[in-house]
Amino acid sequence: MQTLAKLLLPALGGTALLAVSACAQQSVQPQAAADYASSANVASAAASPLARQPSKFNSIKTSRPVLALTFDDGPHPELTPKLLDILRQKGVRATFFVLGSNVAKYPDIARRIVAEGHEIANHSYNHPALTKLGAARVNEEIESTCDAIESATGRRPASMRPPYGALNGTVERSLTQEHGLDVVLWSVDPLDWQRPGSAEVTRRLVAGAKPGAILLAHDIHPGTIE
Repeated sequence: MQTLAKLLLPALGGTALLAVSACAQQSVQPQAAADYASSANVASAAASPLARQPSKFNSIKTSRPVLALTFDDGPHPELTPKLLDILRQKGVRATFFVLGSNVAKYPDIARRIVAEGHEIANHSYNHPALTKLGAARVNEEIESTCDAIESATGRRPASMRPPYGALNGTVERSLTQEHGLDVVLWSVDPLDWQRPGSAEVTRRLVAGAKPGAILLAHDIHPGTIE
């Protein structure tokens, strides 16, 4: 059976699939893009996350043929390495919104994500709906995941995707003001977690693809990766 990864990449031929930060560099808002791209690639863990103005977005404003490819909920011990193999073979870069609990279990995979030129970002520690938590718990989910990523990779993430895309004032203030993280949502959700089949997931992603789109998928479902 053809997998999403193998179907999607040829279907989007002629379109560059990039990590969110690299896609942002193609933005028609050059200063904001430069701020995001530089922060997302900071190698020094000592760099202050509040040295820049964070933002919230679900797409990149550009007319260039670029898309941001993103994967949530990993790293998975078997599927994420398989996905990384495919991305490396195709010369594609992506953003991985990881769970802190999985990074703590599989730090070698987190290191590989970064070593192969992909962007690694925060997706909470245990995948709760942050809007249902108090401020202290929200902060704990964000901070513990940033710490896990930094411990595994030597880099502190510059962006966060809240589970389920759930946001309210408390969550957004914690992310942007207290932690200096960009909030990255998505513009195309193929609902691959419902497991409709790789061909249908690919069709939905391609149908929604346009310059600057942020594509959402998950590297924990066999039908998406295998």
